[in-house]
Amino acid sequence: MVYNIFIKYLGGTAMLRRLSDLIYFLQPYIQFPYVIRHIIDIAIVAYVLYRFILLIQRTQAEQVLKGLATLLAITWLSGALKLNTVYWILKNTATVGVIALLIVFQPELRRALEQIGRGRIFEKTLFIQEEEDIDNIVNHIIKAVENMSKDKIGALIVIERRTGLNDVIETGVKIDGYLTQQLLENIFVPNTPLHDGAVVVRGERIAAAGCFLPLTRNPNINKQIGTRHRAAIGITEKSDAIAIIVSEETGIISMADDGKLTRYLDPKTLGDILKNIYGQENEPRNFSFKKWRAKHE
Repeated sequence: MVYNIFIKYLGGTAMLRRLSDLIYFLQPYIQFPYVIRHIIDIAIVAYVLYRFILLIQRTQAEQVLKGLATLLAITWLSGALKLNTVYWILKNTATVGVIALLIVFQPELRRALEQIGRGRIFEKTLFIQEEEDIDNIVNHIIKAVENMSKDKIGALIVIERRTGLNDVIETGVKIDGYLTQQLLENIFVPNTPLHDGAVVVRGERIAAAGCFLPLTRNPNINKQIGTRHRAAIGITEKSDAIAIIVSEETGIISMADDGKLTRYLDPKTLGDILKNIYGQENEPRNFSFKKWRAKHE
């Protein structure tokens, strides 16, 4: 009987209205106890929040959300301490917060709607954290960069740090393979499909290759600097990532960080920097290349 009613009501053009009528008709037959209703209610909200966190995880929006949470905490604190001027400014600024959030989170919102449209909202997400052999990872990167430098093979390697690079990863081809010298060198072989883009390294794995990076808009950059170097500078302007560049023309090894480019690095110096980045205790986020550069210049 329920099946026949279901087929009958879903027919026709006014599907949503009839579906609403169907739910109203079946409501007396679907009565949940008071506690179960609240459990279902909380579970749905918790799942939506969980999917939202996964959506912005490892993206620039994650840092923006942290800043927004800090700003809300300051607003509440200023009100509690009777700092009327500060509270008034922050409260009135919050009136345009909704529009600002729509602008800031536009890529994430678009991606969420696309996932819903593709039926990917229920995909299973795995969180796997493995111990990293720091020396092994660094050696693979150094040897690959050194060999490509000798052969004058252009390369662009981006190492993700605190700011996630999921937006960049989505522009390339996802690999999610263990980082090895052979894999790095093979990706950048000339005239292959992925050699022109950037490789994104996340921890001990190569997340993606053939990725597109934003070019720097700094007008003071040397005009002789090519597109690969400008892309490396651009990604470090928008995130705290480190970018390693091998020049295709000269084989010179360079590194970009915080929108600054350091050239003529030798493999040993590069190795020291990378070991500091990853850290001997698997803490790749504490090293500042900016401080290292100031100390060694």
